[in-house]
Amino acid sequence: MRTGSGPVRGVLADGYRAFYGIPYAAPPVGELRWRPPVPPPPWSQVKDASSPAPRCPQTALAGRDPADPGSEDCLYLNVTTPRATGPHRPWPVMVWLHGGSFATGSGGAYRPQRLATGGNVVVVTLNYRLGALGFWGYPGLGSSATFGLLDQRAALEWVRRNASAFGGDARNVTLFGQSAGALSICAHLTSAQSAGLFHRAILQSGACGTSTPPLTPGQGATATSIWIPRTDAEKSGTALAERLGCVDKATALACMRRVHPADLLKATKNATWGPAYDTPILPIRPDQALRAGRFHRMPVLEGHTHDEARLLAVLTLPRPITTAEYGALLVRVFGTKAGKVATQYPPGRYPSPSLAWATVLTDRMFACPTLTDERLFARTVPVFGYEFADSDAPRIYPFPDWMPPGAYHGSDLAYLFDSAEVDRLPPEQHELAAAMIGYWTRFAATGDPNTGRSPRWPRISLDRPILAQAFAPGKDGITPVDPAVEHHCGFWEEML
Repeated sequence: MRTGSGPVRGVLADGYRAFYGIPYAAPPVGELRWRPPVPPPPWSQVKDASSPAPRCPQTALAGRDPADPGSEDCLYLNVTTPRATGPHRPWPVMVWLHGGSFATGSGGAYRPQRLATGGNVVVVTLNYRLGALGFWGYPGLGSSATFGLLDQRAALEWVRRNASAFGGDARNVTLFGQSAGALSICAHLTSAQSAGLFHRAILQSGACGTSTPPLTPGQGATATSIWIPRTDAEKSGTALAERLGCVDKATALACMRRVHPADLLKATKNATWGPAYDTPILPIRPDQALRAGRFHRMPVLEGHTHDEARLLAVLTLPRPITTAEYGALLVRVFGTKAGKVATQYPPGRYPSPSLAWATVLTDRMFACPTLTDERLFARTVPVFGYEFADSDAPRIYPFPDWMPPGAYHGSDLAYLFDSAEVDRLPPEQHELAAAMIGYWTRFAATGDPNTGRSPRWPRISLDRPILAQAFAPGKDGITPVDPAVEHHCGFWEEML
């Protein structure tokens, strides 16, 4: 296969072809660290594309893997296509942006064979710069704290130039992603620089308007947006440079470009990251742009899992909490409104106070901000909402006995991508996975997930109560639900 930079040789498997580790930008090392990506050097000899490239430097998340520092030379992507048996129309292209709090993850961790073959689509997964290497800011540094977003945009530009070589249609590209990947899509939907690079959007478990309440004492007393003012990013970036010995402002950038990636990881292992606005790619906050109607017009599919925040609760609670501790948490997070939250979510209604707290966070941080997004999108474009609700989904993360995982954050991924967890799914869950792949890929092809063969997925209309499509195993597992009622969104609209 010949790309615009040179030929590659991938692997041929039963029903699909895969090409791994294709460079879409030059290695962002040395003087290219903290600069916008530039095209990769061309090559003439056939490049081996039989295995994924190293992931970008990162630390471990949620105890899932031991720390793997990765490699700073990491701007590569992977392409999976159906195995064509004859002439065919160009396939729709789906470009996946992985999650991981803008600090962990890789494209190579997601194997999309079932998506490609089940829906006749080309699937592209990719790495982008993470943590300090992707989202560090400093005064005078162009594109402060947005280098990971610029990498994603460069990958989309690569897709536009090269999709046809892999049988794909560059005029029919769906950008889809989960968690930080979904938030990245919010950024591209509202960035003029990403105009025309994709034509449909799927946001999984990452609402554009979400914010994080103060879950730990060190987070202050107010909720924080995922979108960071450039001045704040540059202020914290200056503090990091000083901790690493790069004090002289005249030479600090050159000094920071010499810091070893492992030392950056060590110095920022407890940091949180997010894209900065008031920057060239994000002049204003994406949630504010969405409210103002300033986003690229295209069909949108957006949703969340039923029990999103059970994983977050496990990560922020060292042990199960008592009823008294639940009340204290509500006071710390919601202040004078804590009593209203306790009345809406009384601990006695749930199997444990820990589950009550996880439910509060699910509704406050995921379900209701998603519903707000859907209403804003639906003013001008077709929108389809969903809720993944399989409470017996495979455990990708470890959960303690005191927190049943339910349909936790990320539990839907095993139903769309190939993994060891998929091999262990019983028949009803395999059927659910096939149905979800059908909906996702039909949306990618046409902008509408429906066909006559599957339960109808209602398009969101502002003229009637908003319904989301629930996805669970079993005969009646795929059915519309009212997220506003199920997740108390009227209450949260008044609260916030």
